[in-house]
Amino acid sequence: MTEKETSHPIAEFRDFFQKTLSNHSIENPALLNDLTEGIKTLLSETHPKFEIGEECEPFPKIELETPEVESHHENEEIDVFDEDESFLRQLKAGKIKHRELEKKVTAERAVVIRKRYFEELLKIDLKDIPDKGYNYELIKGACCENPIGYIPVPVGIAGPILINGEEIYAPLATTEGALIASVNRGCKVITDNGGIKCFAKDLGMTRAPHFSFPDVIVANDFCSWIKDNFSSLKSTFEETSNYAKLIEVEPYQSGENVMLRFAATTGDAMGMNMVSKGCENVVRYIKKHYKTAEFRCLSSNLCTDKKAAAINWIKGRGKRAICQVTIKSESVQEQLHTTVDRMVEICQEKCSVGSAMAVTIGGENAQAANVVAAMFIATGQDPAQVVSSSMCQTTMKKSPSGDLIVYCTMNCIEVGTVGGGTILAPQKAALKMLKCCGPHPTTPGKNAEKLASIICSTVLAGEISLIAALCTDDLVKSHLRMNRSAVNVHADTEPNLLKMKSHIPVIGHFQSTADISEPETTNSRSGRGLGLTKVSDLMNAAGDSRCLQKMKPTTCTNIL
Repeated sequence: MTEKETSHPIAEFRDFFQKTLSNHSIENPALLNDLTEGIKTLLSETHPKFEIGEECEPFPKIELETPEVESHHENEEIDVFDEDESFLRQLKAGKIKHRELEKKVTAERAVVIRKRYFEELLKIDLKDIPDKGYNYELIKGACCENPIGYIPVPVGIAGPILINGEEIYAPLATTEGALIASVNRGCKVITDNGGIKCFAKDLGMTRAPHFSFPDVIVANDFCSWIKDNFSSLKSTFEETSNYAKLIEVEPYQSGENVMLRFAATTGDAMGMNMVSKGCENVVRYIKKHYKTAEFRCLSSNLCTDKKAAAINWIKGRGKRAICQVTIKSESVQEQLHTTVDRMVEICQEKCSVGSAMAVTIGGENAQAANVVAAMFIATGQDPAQVVSSSMCQTTMKKSPSGDLIVYCTMNCIEVGTVGGGTILAPQKAALKMLKCCGPHPTTPGKNAEKLASIICSTVLAGEISLIAALCTDDLVKSHLRMNRSAVNVHADTEPNLLKMKSHIPVIGHFQSTADISEPETTNSRSGRGLGLTKVSDLMNAAGDSRCLQKMKPTTCTNIL
């Protein structure tokens, strides 16, 4: 053994193994070395690779991969066998930066060390931010930098909701009590009345580079040049991707400045990176062929990304989805406890008049953002795009036969079923529930369009239920009943979850990479073993009877 090894804790393990073997009259130096090497590997930041063939040896061959070690000071390197305490000391001394930990240890160990470092730096206990059981290698360089753990969010199910003849169960990740229960009621009413008709269309993801020119005449000439050279711009743009297809470049001039709004379809990806990469290639082409164009920046805010913007509402961005449902007047009375006339009046006064007085952009709806945010989190979309993706117009009218017709129009649903957060196992499982996970096998973009249709349809379910609650003055009562915790959150002890009552069908939360569709044994979350077959049965079994006393026990109409 070297001097370094004798000073390392593995020396203690070697002594222990040697004594144990001697007690059993075993003198085998090779075996002792193999055991020591195994412990050394387990204590290090490198996982062993086992080569197991048909003829297995008593001990697997271990191939060590030493992580790349960066030297931040002359003649100083990090020992790959250093314990966490050593890394903490070096972090505090400024010899290494916490963002560099993944270059020195495994992603999982980097999380633990970084978390301990910030606990000591901030003098706070971060144990309630979980860090175990997560695939940090998957998010490295893809989803999150400098991780210290993850935030579990409860996930519940609403449905089934009948969309274009297909029953769908919608996963919603939320901490707002009564939301899923309300959406669930809307789903029940929709399904009982023949379901939703919905379509989605890919309008293209957008990016708008900014150029400036010597004067307004030159800038105007450039706008004409862009239109005349669209074919060349299109071929240049599409060199960067097998899926990106440029459909439009529209110049907007302000003085000597010109913004070019590129729009391209991007298959089943949301597509921001894809479009940005294509735009960069076109910018290089413009610099080469239009010498008077001064490139300013890649994104001029005319795109417009992650901001409420009229251009997104008027021209659209991402996917446009429009859906409608007809609800019998009897259902409005029996399930929503109001009238068709009352629903139409409140919808118009709230969604049209009230929104106009507030001068909202795409805000002519009751609660679209609630549903969009919950489904975005559940399915791995970018939550920051809720601000534009939730722009929605909800309208209601009375049919000639006296029934209620409800429409939802959404022009800017920025979603994808590949890339981004959709690569994570829990979010991927949620997409599998919706039957639109990953790339479409034959028609690129079809899965993303289906996801947009499902989101729009689920929004419509929430709109119906909330407008009805406003008609019957049940909104506050339902929230007081279902959106206020009965647990003393400031208590020193952990709450007894077995004594708590649940009002919504929670299926879990995103705290591991396990597939939520994995079969379970007894007393599972789906109700097997309890004799429960419907979401409504689960709600009735777990909920407060005061919330359900006015309704039939086997329906989902009893939440408000």
